[in-house]
Amino acid sequence: MRPAPRPRSSGAGRADRWPLLSGLACASTPLPDRAVGTVPSASRTRAVDPLDGCGTPTHINECSVSKSDACPHHVLGKPPHPYPGRGQTLRSLRSWIVACTAALAVPAAVLSTPAAPAEAAPSDRPAFAPGPAEAALRRLLPQHAGQFDLVPVSRPASGDYFTVSGTMGHVRIQGTSPAVLLSGVNRYLKYTAEVDIGWPGDSTSKLPKKLPAPSGTVRQDASVPHRFALNDTDDGYSGAYRNWASYEKQIDVLALHGVNEVFVQMGADAVYYDTFQEFGYAKKELTSWIPGPAHQPWWLMQNMSGFGGPVTEKLLDQRAALGRRIADRLRRLGMTPVLPGYYGTVPPGFTDRNPTGPVVPQGGWVGFERPDWLDPRSEMFPKVAEAFYRHQRKLFGDCAMYKMDLLHEGGRPGNVPIADAAKAVMNALQTAHPGATWVLLGWQNNPSTQLIDAVDKSKLFIVDGLADRYNGLDREAAWHGAPYAFGTIPNFGGHTTIGANTAVWTARFNEWRTKPNSMLQGIAYLPEGTGGNPVAYELFTELAWRTAPLDHAAWFADYAERRYGGADPHAARAWELLRTGPYSTPSGTWSESQDSLFTARPGLTVGTAASWSPSSMRYDATTVQQALTELLRVAPDLRKSDAYRFDVVDVARQALANRSRTLLPQIKSAYEGKDLALYRQRTTEWKQDLALLDRLLATDRRFMLGPWLKDANSWGSTDAERAAAEFDARSVLTTWGHRSGSESGGLHDYANREWSGLVSDFYAKRWTLYLDSLDTALVTGQPPAAIDWFERDNAWNLELKSYPAKPTGDPVALAETVRAALPAPVVPAAGD
Repeated sequence: MRPAPRPRSSGAGRADRWPLLSGLACASTPLPDRAVGTVPSASRTRAVDPLDGCGTPTHINECSVSKSDACPHHVLGKPPHPYPGRGQTLRSLRSWIVACTAALAVPAAVLSTPAAPAEAAPSDRPAFAPGPAEAALRRLLPQHAGQFDLVPVSRPASGDYFTVSGTMGHVRIQGTSPAVLLSGVNRYLKYTAEVDIGWPGDSTSKLPKKLPAPSGTVRQDASVPHRFALNDTDDGYSGAYRNWASYEKQIDVLALHGVNEVFVQMGADAVYYDTFQEFGYAKKELTSWIPGPAHQPWWLMQNMSGFGGPVTEKLLDQRAALGRRIADRLRRLGMTPVLPGYYGTVPPGFTDRNPTGPVVPQGGWVGFERPDWLDPRSEMFPKVAEAFYRHQRKLFGDCAMYKMDLLHEGGRPGNVPIADAAKAVMNALQTAHPGATWVLLGWQNNPSTQLIDAVDKSKLFIVDGLADRYNGLDREAAWHGAPYAFGTIPNFGGHTTIGANTAVWTARFNEWRTKPNSMLQGIAYLPEGTGGNPVAYELFTELAWRTAPLDHAAWFADYAERRYGGADPHAARAWELLRTGPYSTPSGTWSESQDSLFTARPGLTVGTAASWSPSSMRYDATTVQQALTELLRVAPDLRKSDAYRFDVVDVARQALANRSRTLLPQIKSAYEGKDLALYRQRTTEWKQDLALLDRLLATDRRFMLGPWLKDANSWGSTDAERAAAEFDARSVLTTWGHRSGSESGGLHDYANREWSGLVSDFYAKRWTLYLDSLDTALVTGQPPAAIDWFERDNAWNLELKSYPAKPTGDPVALAETVRAALPAPVVPAAGD
């Protein structure tokens, strides 16, 4: 995705900031969350997980089909059938009519009118089964899960809420869904137990053996019904080859932080594969058209096709099985899986095979040829859409929300009126899934008013990717009263840089939510790559559970206290510096911080590694360097937490990365001044910084290339499959695509990141080659030798070298080495 054009104190004391109520009683019978079965790798069958899929006796409290017109919070319908191997006859399960309570259903279809009140649960049964939440709690807090009593309550018309009460060693959480119960647990952990479970990093090792008592009873209501997470690009930039354990942990952390709607694209390739075999395409044609998993997000957005492939049928089956498992786990937790919908993407030659299906050529996208767009007005469009949703239902079940973005990033409508296209796309969705919501991304000029005005706005939901980026936005006027979520994209390409416009969030979210005729009905956390910036994720998701403005400074002070599991003046000072520096960047131009020049394609005048990232510092770099000094003074006992180890590496990495922006101009000055001695001094420092950076990053698995490539290799069973997966995983980080996309399209290094192995074997070697060529030019007086960067970079993509997957070294000692290696920060004098 490219950037858009412009259009304290103790836990008891903290509890006073939250409303207090007397305890609420609700009988419950905890049900265990059973282990999830696996699909044998040799099996060709895409089966419903026997314990995690809807439609089995273990899911009486689950929902998968949104059918009710009377109350969109209730869902009723048949569960999906398991999907047999291709060419086999479908075998049906016996029908299960699943009646879901309002407490478990997610308010996906209610956008412009309030839902009818949920019927109170009979006293002899819980509102829903708490087992899935209890199972997640055992995964998150294995030593303390038994001290929590999770009590289901029905969801009232006012929306989700949780309460926290209890005594020492017995904490009672009431909540309106399994995920909301976990949100209540998280509130307790943060503001009573004063520990943190971040994304990533935690300080749960600091919990006492017996959990402290909450101060009275705290009730927290969600301020918005929609809490959406994940960008279309997440699988590409966060890891398309992750395993179930990784996704399971991600889902747990999403639920813990109050998210209730999650975009799921895993396995969408299998839907297209099955669908277009009905329209004249051979299997081999389709496996060549479908990109490798790391590049599939942009294929699903109709930007490109084929690159990183061909895929195998086995891979499609494996991805479909994992996608179903993800979707079913979300359902068990009362969360809504948001699936890709069908809006017209077709393989090449569609009209040749289907004469009544005219297509609109979509031209190019940054050096790639876009897939054709089937005219939604044609008689073939509803037929293809019907097949698409039918196959999707077999694989993943029914859902209440489907994401589709017409003409994303420069798509061409041709002679098709946008309004007519929108009506056809919505009609196809409603035919397949009555009452479903069409989710769109607010990005660049999308969605257009022609689209919005052509359909029922109550069935639209816009996740705004620009809410914190530009000023002067009026979404109610621009989107003609369509409901939307306040969203942020604080990260592009999975960059490892820290920072976000968090002060904009705390000021703007409540202002927009409470203004007259506001249509803000949710939040949307949309980083292009996840797994970094834990403070940003934690603050942003908490907005949805605050009904009053959030105090930016006070929140960061609380965060500093719980992040490492205890109060420390140096941690407090470090986070105050980070708050006023990288986490207080302004709106107006960008929503992410600058990337590192160490990861840029070499040049003396480069200002950014990725073509569409900020070209200069967005905050005072001394704040990060001083924060590192303070973190290194944190009490030894607090340094044992996982959160501290992650943060000290991350802040040291950022301090060193920021140094690249002051050192490169010095190298340029020495070269242009033909001062060989000074040039060699500065370039030696540059090379030493890169070597030190790689050693630092090698101390934490989350900053290592090895696990990324190991994941990719794990999906292959032959040398050819492993090589294809590794090329796919490597290339998205470096050249991104073929020569045209990388060079003329400018996509090279879009997904740059500071990872051990990638720094030493890719970035450092690249800079050494370049800097040495300039050294030779100074010595000989001849122009430096030309370098074909694409050829060099793509050669690395084709390598099969393995990299360590286990960390080595002491993160604190290496962070101290970084601090000592940096020039003393220039701090403004008092009064300046």
